[in-house]
Amino acid sequence: MSQPLLIIGAGGTGGHMFPAAAFAEEMRARGWQVGLVSDDRGLRYGANFPADWKAEVEAASPNTRKPWTIPGTLMKLNKGVGAARKMMRERRPDLIAGFGGYPAFPALAAGRREGIPLIIHEQNSVLGRVNRRFASHAAVVASGFPRLDRLPAGVKHVPLGNPVRAPIAALRDLPYPDPTGPLNILITGGSQGSRILGEALPLAIANHLPDEIKSRVRVVQQVREEQVEAVEQIYRHAGIAAEISTFFSDMADRLAAAHFIIARSGAGTVSEIAAVGRPSILIPLKIAMDDHQTANAAALTDVGAADLVVEDNLYPNLVGELLAVRLGDAEDLRTRAAAAYGAGSVTAAKDLADLAGQVTRT
Repeated sequence: MSQPLLIIGAGGTGGHMFPAAAFAEEMRARGWQVGLVSDDRGLRYGANFPADWKAEVEAASPNTRKPWTIPGTLMKLNKGVGAARKMMRERRPDLIAGFGGYPAFPALAAGRREGIPLIIHEQNSVLGRVNRRFASHAAVVASGFPRLDRLPAGVKHVPLGNPVRAPIAALRDLPYPDPTGPLNILITGGSQGSRILGEALPLAIANHLPDEIKSRVRVVQQVREEQVEAVEQIYRHAGIAAEISTFFSDMADRLAAAHFIIARSGAGTVSEIAAVGRPSILIPLKIAMDDHQTANAAALTDVGAADLVVEDNLYPNLVGELLAVRLGDAEDLRTRAAAAYGAGSVTAAKDLADLAGQVTRT
């Protein structure tokens, strides 16, 4: 019997590609052949994607703020769909899985037109534009969180979580570190739109924590490259031990050591915080499409595991006062850590593979 073939459509950002890669690994372990269909940008993100083969098609995201670009965008998408249909007629896949982003559009559109079963995985708590377009044609829409806004009526929805990276999943059974001694604060978010974190949070910690708490605090913070020197200086003048960098390659170790996390509420970040069980302050990206980061944060704020601070309220004194309350109560930190853990999961890739098997009966 020949190997069944899964084609994955994904791209745009690592937020789409990582869960797709985790699913691909699981499906290959179950005996499937896996192909990745994306555009040039998606394939750059997917350089190490665990696929048997990869195919590039044209794709683009419509920009309604620049309506004169839409005809060209539609031409690219149509060309990509045509190439994907030709590919599917030749390869005859058993299943198409879409993970969002406009690079997924050609594979999903081609699969629908060729009558191939579709499944969709939405990482955020708001169904993205491409996934929304094809949800009604999918056998099932899986999601990273129980809440899924903008889901069309009548669509089968299975919330099963977001796949988390293997090194972080391995932390699932480690206990929450003792919060009565030194307190490790992990602050992530050094990419586009995160300048404000590097400006406000060091001042909150350095200038608005009681001395008793400040003497116990150790900070690990990700910032933009142009902020490194200024942030280091703020902590140094306050006598706070801090490690500042634009990127941490050992994020699993940092999460394991953290007593408290301050971060954006992207789908992957929220899922990883829950997987390891850590209390947090979440700061949704103000310009995020459909305000999906606020919706994502609800997975932890609704169970008392996290506080939400909107960008417009990101004043050092307000954040410092909130941190003082949280870090000053060890029992509350333990309770919040347990609540986060209860909202977490590390079985999403396996659960999605089970769904794929049910759809194809393979």
